[in-house]
Amino acid sequence: MKNNTMKIAALCLGISLAGASFATYAAESHIAEAIKHAEAAAKATDGKTITEHAETAKTHASAASEHLTAGIKSLNDAVDHGKMGHAELAKKSAEEAVSHLKDAQ
Repeated sequence: MKNNTMKIAALCLGISLAGASFATYAAESHIAEAIKHAEAAAKATDGKTITEHAETAKTHASAASEHLTAGIKSLNDAVDHGKMGHAELAKKSAEEAVSHLKDAQ
């Protein structure tokens, strides 16, 4: 039973990582988008345009922050699993961290 649960968990993780990787390549990075829109807001001359760009920049910055938080959690999990000698779980947590950190860029 435990072995099947681990296989299902590994499959779900693999699917999640594949989806996250696709999302990374599908659009510009959140940081780049946040900077682009913040710069556009700073250059704009009317309140409506400034607001629109600032809100979009904030959305991307928030997404980057969420990915950083998730990446740090995954790194903590990797450390914890590594200390317990759970190499496979530590490796999967580290892979998750890489995905989240790339998504935050």
